[in-house]
Amino acid sequence: MAMDTVSLTNHFLIAMPQLDDPNFFHSVTYICQHNDEGAMGIIINQPLDLRLEEILAHLEIDNQDQTIGAQPVYFGGPVQQERGFILHRPGRNWEGTLFVSDEIALTTSSDILKDIVQQHGPSQSLVALGYAGWGKGQLEQELAQNAWLSVPASPEIIFDTAVEKRWHAAASLLGIDLELLSEDIGHA
Repeated sequence: MAMDTVSLTNHFLIAMPQLDDPNFFHSVTYICQHNDEGAMGIIINQPLDLRLEEILAHLEIDNQDQTIGAQPVYFGGPVQQERGFILHRPGRNWEGTLFVSDEIALTTSSDILKDIVQQHGPSQSLVALGYAGWGKGQLEQELAQNAWLSVPASPEIIFDTAVEKRWHAAASLLGIDLELLSEDIGHA
């Protein structure tokens, strides 16, 4: 009898220091969905050289708030990089919203961006382009090869922790210091 897949939905996947795939180097991925068919997540610590104002302009959403416009846009993963994915605190129900947990939702429809610029959006959000995807059994295989650490997710790391600290902060949830695991200690 096959063991049931342990779902990593609402977990962080933390790249081990030796994982050198450029898409995932030192990454923290928030897993939005994980089941027998595979997994899907958003990388939360790789800002692109892109600001939200550029996305809003592209979508022809009028924005007068420079603070909102200045928000970084993240590389969410190598799949469908032309599509936007917004991780956010739950609020009202937007068109394409998946409630991952009581504290974190994922929306793929642009109506949430309109609400954000009109101050009716969620209290906190992270906008990403693309997502990380794993086929059936692929993530389990990578976990077995020790490419990743996993830990139940903390919304504070997604929304309140400085981006350059998220990799270490996520690992510290497990009580792990990634510098001690690193093969090349001393290099940031």
